[in-house]
Amino acid sequence: MLKGVHLTLMIGPAVPIPAPEPVMNALQSVQVTSSKDRSGFQVSFAVSKKSLLQTVLLPAGYFDPMITRVIIIATVNGFPNVLMDGIITQQELTPSNEPGQSTLTITGDDLSVLMDIVEMPFMRYPATPDIGRIYLILAKYAAFGIVPLAIPPFINDVPLPTHRVDPHQGTDLAYLKKLANDHGYVFYVEPGPLPGQSIAYWGPDIRIPLPQPALNINMDAHTNVESLSFSLNGLAKKILVFGVYDPITGKIPIPIPLPNINMFKPPLGLRLTPPAKVEFPDWSFSEEMPGLVDKILGVLARSSDAISVSGSLDVLRYGQVLRSRMLVGVRGAGLAYDGLYYVNSVTHNIKRGEYKENFQLSRDGLISNTPRVPI
Repeated sequence: MLKGVHLTLMIGPAVPIPAPEPVMNALQSVQVTSSKDRSGFQVSFAVSKKSLLQTVLLPAGYFDPMITRVIIIATVNGFPNVLMDGIITQQELTPSNEPGQSTLTITGDDLSVLMDIVEMPFMRYPATPDIGRIYLILAKYAAFGIVPLAIPPFINDVPLPTHRVDPHQGTDLAYLKKLANDHGYVFYVEPGPLPGQSIAYWGPDIRIPLPQPALNINMDAHTNVESLSFSLNGLAKKILVFGVYDPITGKIPIPIPLPNINMFKPPLGLRLTPPAKVEFPDWSFSEEMPGLVDKILGVLARSSDAISVSGSLDVLRYGQVLRSRMLVGVRGAGLAYDGLYYVNSVTHNIKRGEYKENFQLSRDGLISNTPRVPI
């Protein structure tokens, strides 16, 4: 595709295989979006009246939704990166009166879409902690190469079966995300590291301390990004004040303010953005231990960052694939905005002779808290 960049497309039910030559020749563009919540892809092909895709593959069900698995691998400078391992959810054929302008587009989501199909209200988990429920649910998807990675919550409330038996609420995906939200955790499915493998992560949204190569702007020959735009939202930070009753009489309300700092995502800037709002959550004075502790941890974990960054880069010039859910350094933006950032989302745009990425970064606080940005 490009010197130093090679694209591999694998399609098929259950265990996908490399796409045949006519499919690769018809390939026009590939777009993969990886974010903190869910990832998806879109692949476009050029078709004609007599093309193999139109006459054989499409009628035979080669691109059928919900049964066809797609793996997209980008090899950059000899290092393979599994960008997507997902399921086709939609196909769209757009005929055109102009020769060579007809297109076939397939759209899909990562393998977590398989967990969002069947509701299971009949499931019960008597005397089972949340971490046990997570592994019981994810064990069903081992056949798809999904390996569970779950971190136990700080507070484990295991009710006695004679007191309460918690039901399974909604689909597996909905229930996994509900449990994650209750503890201030996240759940997502990350493709790789090998083709056909994925990691189902359930745990705190931890910022991996190993940063990726720095994004350089306005640095002459060292510049490796096409654009960067920084935004500081003065209304992003707030103080939440929850209330409890005094432990002696149980009648005197005691307000307790919560700091707007996430223990799993420490600030990446020295000068933190001051809070602009004060809110009183509706669950004040109504929660009891240990549910109150879970609520507090969840609020702290979902605290938002005040600084957001959007930008784009050419992968060949950057030298590798920028990955989401990791840290990356920024250089050349000035004293206030240089430093480390958290990569919230990345959109890969791949065409013949072109591989670019659009990305969204975030952090809290101006001025880097590291003396030097890792190169």
